[in-house]
Amino acid sequence: MNLRAIGCNVASAPVGVRERLAFNAEKTQKALAELNSRFAAEAVILDTCNRVEIYLSRQETVAPLHIPLMAEFLSEVHGVAPAEIVPHLYEHADSAAARHLFRVASGLDSVVLGEGQIAGQVKDAYESAHKSTATGPLLNVLFPTALRVSKRVRTETGIAHGHVSVSSAAVDFVRQVFDTFTDKTVVVIGAGKMGRLTLKHLAELEPAAILVTNRNADRATAVARECGGTVVPWAQLDDALVRADIVLSTTGAPEPIVSAGRFDERVRPQRAGRPLVVFDMAVPRDFDARIHDGDAVSVFNVDDLAREADRSMGERKRHLSSAERIVESEVEKFVAEWNRRANGPVIGQLTAEVDRVRDSVLSPLLDKLNGKLTSKDKDNIEAAFRLFQNRLLHGPIAALREASSEGHSGGLREALRKLFRLKG
Repeated sequence: MNLRAIGCNVASAPVGVRERLAFNAEKTQKALAELNSRFAAEAVILDTCNRVEIYLSRQETVAPLHIPLMAEFLSEVHGVAPAEIVPHLYEHADSAAARHLFRVASGLDSVVLGEGQIAGQVKDAYESAHKSTATGPLLNVLFPTALRVSKRVRTETGIAHGHVSVSSAAVDFVRQVFDTFTDKTVVVIGAGKMGRLTLKHLAELEPAAILVTNRNADRATAVARECGGTVVPWAQLDDALVRADIVLSTTGAPEPIVSAGRFDERVRPQRAGRPLVVFDMAVPRDFDARIHDGDAVSVFNVDDLAREADRSMGERKRHLSSAERIVESEVEKFVAEWNRRANGPVIGQLTAEVDRVRDSVLSPLLDKLNGKLTSKDKDNIEAAFRLFQNRLLHGPIAALREASSEGHSGGLREALRKLFRLKG
């Protein structure tokens, strides 16, 4: 199959590493093109606040791509030394890579078990790669299958029941800080998908005001319209932070937009010790972590929210085993179907070639014995040759199918092509 999933997630790499490996749209397109051209690989890049993963497929006749090579590639893309990347990367091969993607799309590998946003992110990652012609035969089957598996898991189990998510965890945090919200001001900076979902939860608390700011004024206007908020010019961000009680930030900027120095000089003195809760859901982070003082100002990143949400996962975990069974059955079906597609041409060519050899031997023999055999004799001879052929082919075909079930039939397919001089 020659399929690999290589990357890091919240379990293998801290946010400080993940933010340095994050892909924006421009980097994603360049990286996909490079993976196609340099490695002759189909590719999809999945980048979320909790993971950076590259899914790769190559022809079975070439060497698979492994962690060291991908670490070098990521180093080129992001300017991070390979030695800083390798310890945080994991690799899944062939059926294990398919299993990993199915689990990811189904929310089984998320910090918040069963969260539904990841399926949309998987869909977006695949569609972006497909639109860029970075995908091919295998990934064009694998990713739609993963999305179908995700739907099965969500509809056939209770893994997605309840309101446990990173977004709802944010609401749990503010409720620990504030008793009432009708006098509070929420400031929204940027507006990524997760940010909008979190804003929806915060808006349900009916704060006194929601202020929206964005470098792009049109986007700020669109978000403000959705939540009934007021647009604040980007140049007035500091003033908005002074007024804020709750901040939600998801800009996707390559470096912090609010440094510790800026906050301490322009914002903190004017707040007079009023409590402030900052939800920095961007990766890379928008707020310098040093702004958090453990007293008046609390800064939470996505990892903090994930840990909070995990405390309420008991009910969903009850459905994990049934969800895993669905994933496992779908992996078996996917591998079997893919190998059937891959093995079919070779088995067809092999059968046709042996048919040709049999006929090249049998026809002259029957011509030579013409007039000396009855019709029944001819039928018996032809049947004996066919039986010999079937028994001869049974071993190679059975071995090929067994290797397919174990996920490593590519080498045997190539061996059969060479042994029987089949055209590739």
